Amino acid sequence: MIAAIIAAAGSGERFGASIPKALIQLGDRTLLEHAVASISAVADQIVVTAPSGYEAQIKSIVCDGITVVTGGATRSESVRAGLAAIKGADFVLVHDAARCLASVDLAKRVVDCLKGGAVAVVPVLPVVDTLQQVGADGNVVAAVDRAQLRRVQTPQGFTYSVLQEIHQGAQDATDDSTLALNAGHKVQTVIGEERALKITTPSDLATALTFLGDATTFTTGVGVDAHAFAEGRSTLNDAHGQGHRDLWLAGLQWPGENALEGHSDGDVASHAICDALFAATGLGDLGSNFGTSRPEYAGASGATLLKETLAIINRGGYSISHVSVQIIGNRPRIGARRAEAIATLSAALGGADVAILATTTDGMGLTGEGKGIAAIASALVIKR
Repeated sequence: MIAAIIAAAGSGERFGASIPKALIQLGDRTLLEHAVASISAVADQIVVTAPSGYEAQIKSIVCDGITVVTGGATRSESVRAGLAAIKGADFVLVHDAARCLASVDLAKRVVDCLKGGAVAVVPVLPVVDTLQQVGADGNVVAAVDRAQLRRVQTPQGFTYSVLQEIHQGAQDATDDSTLALNAGHKVQTVIGEERALKITTPSDLATALTFLGDATTFTTGVGVDAHAFAEGRSTLNDAHGQGHRDLWLAGLQWPGENALEGHSDGDVASHAICDALFAATGLGDLGSNFGTSRPEYAGASGATLLKETLAIINRGGYSISHVSVQIIGNRPRIGARRAEAIATLSAALGGADVAILATTTDGMGLTGEGKGIAAIASALVIKR
């Protein structure tokens, strides 16, 4: 029997996302879904290691029959947690969700090598860049011969007994082939592939999109929204549970700032993003989806409308590549809470890349006269 452990407990901190990296969208699927799709072609049992607190969410997006366990603080701890859920396997593949586009053929090459007698197998690619050793002062110390160097990828394969052995202690390493090597085992290599790149940054995600081929197309849309400040501070309870006594903007509450009028909470930044997404996908607009004819959205938060919008465009076969929104108004000052607002909007949009800008209109019009706030948003979406 062949088992597979998919390490998906990474936080995504280096990516800059507010959700685990495995839940970030690539095309029409999350990174984790891509990884499961390829590895399931060769594995009889799959265990996914999830970040603490995200177990239920990950269970909801993977197939029935896949085991989800809580991962650890390090990659090795997560693999050990996954290994504990495997019983009776002959071989175990250890794969990173971040290398989600590794092909079925690559996994088969690793398995074939194991069946041929290897106890540890790792896919590798040659190093093509010139390498130099640099000292603490920033000066080059020496050139490094790259002829025998290789870039290591996943899935890596092991006999069940060897993987159990190298994970007996509390030792840690950036990958399992290193643990096997340190334990004295022979590690066999197979030819890797460029599409098995590790997605760590947004630029890696953009590179990964190029491997999805002609089935992917991009469309864009623009959305605009504006609301006047409320005459008085309404005490009408909304989805936030605190009424409209304070301003809600970019998914955040701004204590001491006047609320905006609106059917929902008046969050012009969120509303503009929703309309930009609807414009890019042709799936209606803010009014047709959440307008006054839909009483269930009265007082709804901007985050709620963003989540609903994401669900609508996902059902339509679209996913988000990037959104940006420019907030226009004299108050509040966005800069001090920009990072917090970006994180909040990104979380509501499933980890999408979000940019926020702010400006004024030099005293002109609704916003310049301090009568309200406006927002203009653009969206880049992917159609599969």
